[in-house]
Amino acid sequence: MSAPMDSNLFQQLGLKHPLIVAPMAGGPSSVDLVAAASAAGALGAMGGAYSNAAAIEAFAAQVRQRTDKPFSINLFIPHLIPEVAADRVERAVEATARYRRELEVPSPQLSPPYEEDFDAQFEAVLRVKPACFSFVFGLLAADHVSEAKKAGIPLIGTATTLDEARALEESGVDAVTLQGFEAGGHRGIFGAKAADPEIGIRDLLAQCVGTIRVPLIAAGGIMTGRDIRAALQAGAQAVQMGTAFLACIEAGTSAPYRKKLLETPERRTRTTRVFSGRFARGIENRFMIEMDGKPDAILPFPAQNKFTRDMRGASTTKGSADFLSLWSGTGKGELWQGSAADLIGRLFAE
Repeated sequence: MSAPMDSNLFQQLGLKHPLIVAPMAGGPSSVDLVAAASAAGALGAMGGAYSNAAAIEAFAAQVRQRTDKPFSINLFIPHLIPEVAADRVERAVEATARYRRELEVPSPQLSPPYEEDFDAQFEAVLRVKPACFSFVFGLLAADHVSEAKKAGIPLIGTATTLDEARALEESGVDAVTLQGFEAGGHRGIFGAKAADPEIGIRDLLAQCVGTIRVPLIAAGGIMTGRDIRAALQAGAQAVQMGTAFLACIEAGTSAPYRKKLLETPERRTRTTRVFSGRFARGIENRFMIEMDGKPDAILPFPAQNKFTRDMRGASTTKGSADFLSLWSGTGKGELWQGSAADLIGRLFAE
């Protein structure tokens, strides 16, 4: 069986509801959304992967100005990648040249580093001392695990398979987020080049409950109170929801992203590597459809993420969703456009 209720991490945190409002880096997880989710009795979560150390500390300070309730910070585990060969960059530049002309952005000058300094980010987390530190894309290094435990910061890792969940448990995490194939945004697969196991949340829970001893958090396609109840009855001790909160008043979701989400409740999503080089689930758009047919023009993660950033920014400025990473899960139905607190209240009233 999973951990008994009196050792439930979420009760220790004093949460009113067994809910994490997912860390959605790149805008949606605004200071206002994180603070509102935490103030309403859930666990708000900062998506800090694209923020430097100073920005992480500033974000946390702003959340604490709005609420004294617990919140979490999420980062990407770094992976060593070789220098991206010049011919690969040339292919990527050639494949996207017409898009940059259309968006009126210059040809990119791509060079490392392709991501923020993880050690500096982690040091900022230690200074901030959030209620939890969560991470995706692998295992936290043993020395970082030790430092977090010394600081009294609980750890939450992300798994897409039973084997990944086992490895996280053995590494010393306090809880595991089980990310089903239905989840929007980046897939938490450990290997950047690995095939997607494509395991749905129901099957993943069935495999892990009774085997993994730390608390389990269910993520992927959870949109309603009924979905929450089903996950808890299946053995999860909490759920993580992202897509359901993207249209909330407090979310930092850009205008064209928000418009695309609201156009139809039947959002057509699939996984793709075209925006970042890693599998991620989002709503189909022009860039995804056209670039998925050109795998040789997709750079490895995180170089591809840096490479497409200018186009995504310009697309937002022009009010177009054609070149945006429109992360969204498979859950259907109209999105709540009121406050996060009201949505949380509705979910648990159900």
